[in-house]
Amino acid sequence: MKWSKTLIATALAMACVSVYADITVGVTVSATGPAASLGIPEKNTIELMPKLIGGQKVNYIVLDDASDTTTAVTNTRKLITEHKVDVILGSTITPNSLAMIDLAAESQTPMISMAASARIVEPVDAKKRWVFKTPQNDIMMALAIAQHMSAVGVKSVAFIGFADAYGEGWLQEFQKAAGLKGIQVVGVERYNRTDTSVTGQVLKLVSARPDAILVAGSGTPAALPQKALKERGYTGKVYQTHGVANNDFLRVGGKDVEDTVLPAGPMLVAAQLPANHPVRKSALDYVNAYETKFGKGSVSTFGGHAWDAGVLMQRAVSEALKKAQPGTPAFRGALRDALEGVKNAPGAHGIFNMTAGDHNGLDQRGRVMVTISNGTWKYIGD
Repeated sequence: MKWSKTLIATALAMACVSVYADITVGVTVSATGPAASLGIPEKNTIELMPKLIGGQKVNYIVLDDASDTTTAVTNTRKLITEHKVDVILGSTITPNSLAMIDLAAESQTPMISMAASARIVEPVDAKKRWVFKTPQNDIMMALAIAQHMSAVGVKSVAFIGFADAYGEGWLQEFQKAAGLKGIQVVGVERYNRTDTSVTGQVLKLVSARPDAILVAGSGTPAALPQKALKERGYTGKVYQTHGVANNDFLRVGGKDVEDTVLPAGPMLVAAQLPANHPVRKSALDYVNAYETKFGKGSVSTFGGHAWDAGVLMQRAVSEALKKAQPGTPAFRGALRDALEGVKNAPGAHGIFNMTAGDHNGLDQRGRVMVTISNGTWKYIGD
């Protein structure tokens, strides 16, 4: 068969286009609003992600959802319909991420959330098969808290958490964990991320006289109940979730959050981890990269969740490029399949091993126990 010069030229042109087709990554984070202390380090971390993967240029389109669910949905729709993204990273918080799932599934665009609740990825059904996330699941962290409580003699505990999907998810999982350890939950209260007072709720909790209180919040708003507890003279133990693991919480909480105990990703205390800890090296890789660009002491665990989203994305893109071209439904499908097949990927917060039934992929190597001592984070064990 003879090829005309025109056909040959066309074939060569198409080959050149396929080689140099860009990968488009859509990002929505909560860089302003109540969750800004989480979203800003995530936004900064996007700047550290690779600009080339498998020889293909990667473009990042970053939008701010202002910690607002409606804006997160609007951003997601814009990224999908206007920018034709191949993958979505975000959002920062659980309510936003849950609201984005329908759009990701309808457009068959893989999504990697940086929010915590297991509800984002469980159960893996027809919609959530397109969704993955990097923070540790609530139950892993809830079990760590219950185990620590049991070890120090806590018999009764009260709970105060956000009046949204994050708080409700934590209440559900912590009640299970507490039950396993024989710890009685004697009070449950809720508050909003934007509240300026929780005096009423705290008075009820203190009156129940629990040995410990768990605050299920994230970012700086999680300091509010603890400050109120201090004001009311509560002397029992106070626990927080991994949603507070950044320096802004320390700054806002001050002396009122001293001796708080919480589970966190290993990255929070990377330099304190034993030399043989399986996550020490990969966690320090992120810490060093972030602080080189943004300054000593600027790193945050929430940025680490974005870094891990980048780790997963890079692994998956490398595989998907072998099967399809960016900008196509076939590529998005291949990318989803590749994310589900990621194995032994070291990140800032653990070693990721995804499966068809587990779209988080972290095990016990993905959490440590820490306390706040003299205004800093202190590693107290695994």
